Amino acid sequence: MDKTLWQHIESVRLQSPLVHNITNYVVMNNTANALLAIGASPIMAHAHTEVKEMMDICQSLVINIGTLDDDKVEAMKLAIEKAIELQKPWILDPVGAGATPYRDLVLSELLSYRPTVIRGNASEIMALAKTNISSSKGVDSTHHSLEAIASGQQLHDSFGSIVCISGEVDIIISEHEIIQIKNGHPLMTRVTGLGCSATAIIGAFLGIVENKTEATVAATALLSIAGELAQLRSAGPGSLQVNILDELHNLSEAQFLDTIRISRS
Repeated sequence: MDKTLWQHIESVRLQSPLVHNITNYVVMNNTANALLAIGASPIMAHAHTEVKEMMDICQSLVINIGTLDDDKVEAMKLAIEKAIELQKPWILDPVGAGATPYRDLVLSELLSYRPTVIRGNASEIMALAKTNISSSKGVDSTHHSLEAIASGQQLHDSFGSIVCISGEVDIIISEHEIIQIKNGHPLMTRVTGLGCSATAIIGAFLGIVENKTEATVAATALLSIAGELAQLRSAGPGSLQVNILDELHNLSEAQFLDTIRISRS
């Protein structure tokens, strides 16, 4: 499988998918740079009058609810409806799930559209599955990713979505298997928006890789390995952020295959 994952990374670099992002203001620059670093092209348009037209030209859609307001929620729904009409994949990042009733209401509405992929940290996934709503700590996770497997399976069973749980161990849940990726580094939690970058990168892979589980695994492994290698030459979170972009851009097949630690069940 490792060789196949690398082929997907090369495909993204060669085909440069156009990714429509309706995302939060905190991370827009970070996620745009991450997409450019892997070879994809970001579009970030929120206006109601153009979101549908943007989906006409993009290969996939990224929905991130980090900084919500009613106007943006309407733009999200318009874009999702167009993506579904065009049979294009979309990914939901439930940032801060469980933090407020409004956030949970919006997520409930968005889930009804059945995302191709849902990606969040353990606390967000657990809150989204309504197993532990009151324990969410904003965008930070108070749980280990392994604790959220049952919640991820519940989401998959309910909505048919591939579920990606980010954490010390990244977990991808699909119809037939659970995949664990044991790469990355704790310093990555000190850089804002890396989870959001993970969502955007998955979005790029969804746009061109037919097997959506493999797309999710390849994208997740790419960022985790980039973070693991970047921390080796980083003095702290500031240099790590820059070095991750360099690793995403420069990572070689040999580095990827030598570093990846993945298991399937």
